[in-house]
Formats: sequence, C-alpha cells, structure tokens
Amino acid sequence: MTVTDQLPVPTPERLEQLYEQCSNWGRWGDDDELGALNLLTPERRVAAMGSVRSGLSVSLAHDLPKVPSVENPFPCHHHMLASGDALDSNGIPGYEATRDYVGTDVHGLGTTHIDALCHMFVRGRSFNGATPDTVKSTGATANTIMAAAGGIVGRGVLLDVPRALGVPHLAGNTTISPDDLDRACAAQGVHVGEGDLLVVATGRDARRAEQRGRFDPIGDGMAGLHAECLPWLHERGVALLGGDGISDPMPGVGIHEWPFPIHQIGITRIGLMLIDNLRLDDLLDACARAERWEFLLTVGPLRIPGGTGCPVNPVAVL
Repeated sequence: MTVTDQLPVPTPERLEQLYEQCSNWGRWGDDDELGALNLLTPERRVAAMGSVRSGLSVSLAHDLPKVPSVENPFPCHHHMLASGDALDSNGIPGYEATRDYVGTDVHGLGTTHIDALCHMFVRGRSFNGATPDTVKSTGATANTIMAAAGGIVGRGVLLDVPRALGVPHLAGNTTISPDDLDRACAAQGVHVGEGDLLVVATGRDARRAEQRGRFDPIGDGMAGLHAECLPWLHERGVALLGGDGISDPMPGVGIHEWPFPIHQIGITRIGLMLIDNLRLDDLLDACARAERWEFLLTVGPLRIPGGTGCPVNPVAVL
C-alpha cells in the first residue's frame, strides 16, 4: 500500500461492523472510565524508563495560540492581572509580583490538547455506555479528564509515515492504511504493542513550513488514519493515540453519522484518549538523529473536574 494507493472510503455497513468489533465496553468493569489506559500498567511504566538513554527532552506541543489564525480562529484569552507597572497591586507591602489570566476552548484544530472519553458520543452513548445526561452545563460526571489526573507516563512510539513512504509529507485528506503503519514499523525497527503511547506523524509541520507558515486544516485538508486502522489499534492494545492532525483525515470521510470514525469509534468504543495537533518537527529530528523512535513519553493533563479534555504539553525523553 502506498500513499497514492489508498483504501476505499469505508461503507456505512463496514463502520457499523467496526463499531461493534472494536469494543472495550465492560472489559475492565461497567464503571470503568480509564478505557485503554488500563493497558498502561505500572510494570509497563517501569519498563518505559529503559527507553531513556541520552536524557534529551523534547516538547510535542504548539505554543498556546493567543492570536486568531486559520488553524485556530478561537485562540485563548490571555490578559494581565498585574503587569510590570503594577507590581505592588497585590496589596501586600514589599511583595512585588506579576499575574495573568488564561482561558481557552479546549478542542479544535490548532491547540495541542487531549480528548477525554466524554468528548465523543455515538447515538447518545460515550465510552462504556454513558448517557448524555452525564454531561451537564456544569461539566461531565463520567469519563472526564480526571480519569487521567494521575498523569500518563509510558513508552512512546513515533511512526514517521512520510519517511517510510519516501515523501516529505502527506497531502490533505490522505488516509493512512494499516499497511502504511506496518511499513513505518518495519522501516524504523519498532513494534507497537500493548500499553504503548502511539504518535503518528503525517508531516503537518513540514506542510506548514513549505507553505510559508500559512496552513488551512479545512481548506488544505489533513492526513489521518483510515477507519481500517481501528482494528490495528485495538488488537495491539494501544493505550493512547496522538498525531500532528486530529488522527482522522480532514475534511473527513463524508458519511452520514460517521464523519470522523477514529474519534467516534476510537474514543467511544475502544476507550482511546486522543491527543490532537501535536507539534512533531523537533521530535522527528531528534529521533532521526538518534536513529531510534521509542522514548519515555509523559503527559500531565490538568485536573479539571468535569472536563472533556484540556490543553497539554507532552514531553518525550530520549
């Protein structure tokens, strides 16, 4: 399978089949909210420490956007509560300090963020069958980001799909097949297994650089995983999935009820938390120089009771 020889768009019938096939509902109990993160056991966390050799740490996050752009038309709100001309505004004699405020839309196509399992529903059900009334105007009461409040630490594996296919980046709306993932594994000499934190590179950063910094994820499109990758992820026991796009191709498969199957089936049935909009250029360079694509990966979600996700700064330690 090559980047120009893509799998056909899945039929609605096939997506229904994948929805039934790729399920972890009840696997860890009817009240489970960790989903696939259950596969990241303490023993696997300890083993992941063995991936550290040089100690080089690399951020996988974009700067939190403060200015509107095509990639993020709704940037964060950032303003100063006490700036340099008001150092004594705290009201404590001798205490000089600055303070600021940040508020943001968690999701979207520009901010590096993690999706909690309450982020997606299919026919009124999120992971493990949770119903819409578990997400109220005050926040969610099931499958929230608090399930990952203890942090996510494990063996990260980066699959550089463009490198494996011999191209600088993948074109918009390109679908990555299971064969493409296998080809990247073979080219890099890595195996994706149970409890791994998988990062899939499509070359979004390279596309942005080639287009002199202007990139429209909707108009230009983004590469992503074909729905047939869902059994691949499920069978291998991937605990967390991240990518430089949203893991689904953009603008999507165009099927009624199934516009973004990786999100819809991956989150609601596999229980797979997703990290969207990673910045991978630095990690790609570091891995290529070291000629190794596995590392210790740490993700520290904010403790937001009721949260459907949050911005994150994943850090790889090589």
